[in-house]
Amino acid sequence: MAARALSVIGHPALLMPAAVAGSAASNGAPPRVLHLGLAASVAIALCVIGYSLLQVRAGRWSHVDASLPRERSQLNLVLCVLLFSTAGLLWCSGQPRLLSLGLGLGGAMVAAAQLSRRWVKLSLHTAFAVFAAALWWPAPVAVALLLVLAAAVSWSRLALGRHTGGDVAAGLLAGALAGGVFASFAR
Repeated sequence: MAARALSVIGHPALLMPAAVAGSAASNGAPPRVLHLGLAASVAIALCVIGYSLLQVRAGRWSHVDASLPRERSQLNLVLCVLLFSTAGLLWCSGQPRLLSLGLGLGGAMVAAAQLSRRWVKLSLHTAFAVFAAALWWPAPVAVALLLVLAAAVSWSRLALGRHTGGDVAAGLLAGALAGGVFASFAR
């Protein structure tokens, strides 16, 4: 029960909009930027949730988690298109570069999961949880709390049998790399 709750709380579709909004607000972003970042994150999350529910309802997927390799591959491709196209639209329309960068790095993590799927089932829950912590840099308390959440989410993915230790480690590495790139540009 606790593992399932942590997996839901740490789901990227819930965690990322909250992390984007909180980070933007704590870093003094103008309301326009805060609203745009939140709107983009929520829109992507709703598209992913809607797509997943439609696949299950149509009988093409067994579960909204997209745990089977074919399901996961389809979801990753949809996620890549959503994240990269939204990042491109924001960049082309002259929005703050950190919004585009954050979405693009999210797309890069999903692309890494897709490209490495033959060898590892990279935990995107873990990757996005670690990345969410990086969005809060340099707020040490928020970063620490989000890293604790990332550890708990990683445990939940193992406890639920959704991933192996190698999958979680790959997610940790992907999230840390994306977070490091984001933090270096945010300075």
